[in-house]
Formats: sequence, structure tokens, C-alpha cells
Amino acid sequence: MKLRAIPLSAWIGIAGLVIAFGCALFAPWIAPFGEEEVVGGVWDLPSWSEGGSAFLLGTDNIGRDLLSRLVYGARTTIFVAAAATLLSFSLGVFLSFTASVVRGWTDQALSRLNDLMMAIPTLIFALVVLAVLPQRLWILILVMAVLDSTRVFRLGRAVATDISVMDFVEAARLRGEGTLWIIFREILPNALSPLLAEFGLRFAFAILFLSTLSFLGLGIQPPAADWGGMVKDNKDGIIFGVSAALYPGMAIALLAVSVNLVVDWLLNRTASLKGGRA
Repeated sequence: MKLRAIPLSAWIGIAGLVIAFGCALFAPWIAPFGEEEVVGGVWDLPSWSEGGSAFLLGTDNIGRDLLSRLVYGARTTIFVAAAATLLSFSLGVFLSFTASVVRGWTDQALSRLNDLMMAIPTLIFALVVLAVLPQRLWILILVMAVLDSTRVFRLGRAVATDISVMDFVEAARLRGEGTLWIIFREILPNALSPLLAEFGLRFAFAILFLSTLSFLGLGIQPPAADWGGMVKDNKDGIIFGVSAALYPGMAIALLAVSVNLVVDWLLNRTASLKGGRA
């Protein structure tokens, strides 16, 4: 792949992802202050003074540095969204491929259960479950993964159903290969292209969904920093003309757009490769 063949939009998306993941990985070295450190007054304006403490984006509702919170928030937001997306794909792909290969009552039971889960509004279901269960990070990731796996199941079953009737899969059945062999050695390698594209979209959705839950008070719990919670903490400042809530909101939007730009490029590149082979 030549670098010149990568469009400008993809470079913008890649740059956004590099910045976000760089902040997530190197937060303790990049952030000017600690994640929970109170360093100034309430909603101090941005300052670039050389003599004292410089708050490039100002401070939040209790005097913490907004830039530092944004950097640490990238680590929390990306980690939770990535963990939930990986878990949802592992669960959704395995169950959907199993339904397509085994067929019969297994396919019917899993498909109808998936339809039932998808019929329930995702946000309402998550709010009810998270309000009842203890506020633990692993519970939040598990709830997000289970709810998102229903979308992965629908795509995975559609892709696997088309592949499972092809000659090489029938040949594997005639050789006596087991279900796991057919899933991981025959179907999965041929389904990676649409699944990888869907992974990027699901990751962007997980970021938005996590931010929504945190804004409603059932996502990442304070004092840990995450972008949705920062919007919630500083939303009252908008009334007084303080833009502290806009910075994490912009970070959420830019990260989601960056992911979508890269996914669009990968989809177009995959389509062009298929066209060239045909």
C-alpha cells in the first residue's frame, strides 16, 4: 500500500486517532497536573502566563485543570469503549457463526433471543440494569458489550450464512471437520473484511454510548475522568458563559469522526481490491 494512495480524509482520521491513543497511553507524562488534583479556582479562564500556573483550557467546576482531565479522560473513555467493543465482537461473532453453522433449533433460539434483545431500547435497558447493579467498571463494560453484541450478531449471521453455503465450507463438512474448525478456519477468515469495518463503527458507537451513560450519572463514576462525565460536571457553566463543557464534547465528536473517516477509507479500499480481483 502506497502512502500517496491514502486520501486526505483518512490522514485526518489517522491523525485524530494517533493523538487520542497517544493521550491515553502517555497520560501521566503528558498531563500538566494530576487527574484529581485541584489546582485553581472554580471555572478559571484559560491562561498562558509564564510566571504562575498555566491552565491552557481553564479549570472545571471544582478547580481541576481541564486539559489534564481531558488527557486522563481519553485513557478511561478509550479503554472502556475498546474493552466493551472487543467483548461484544467476541460474543456476537461466536454466537452468530455458531447459529449459521449448526442451524436448526440452535439458529432459531439464538436469533429469536437476539430479536428480543434488540426490541428493547438500548439506553433504557442499560439505565435500568446499571441502576440496579453495583457501580463497578467491569459491570459497565459487560452491560455495554452484551447490548452491543446484538448488532454484531445480526451482521455476523448475515455474513456467515452467505459463506456457509459455499463449496469450500461444504467440502470441510464432507471431510468431517467439526463446528469450531468451520467457524474459525473456514468462515472467519473470509468474513474479516466486513467485520473489521463494523468493529470501527461499533467502537465509535461505544464511545458515544459510554459518554451518554456518564452524562446521565451511570457510566464512569467520579472522581475518575471521562469525557461524558466532564460534560455533565461542567454543563452548568454554560449558563454563565463558561465553555468548560464544550471541550470534552468536542473531544467526543472529533474522536467519533476520526474513527468513521478511517473506517470509510478501509471500506473503500476493500471494495476497490475486490473489484480489481474480479
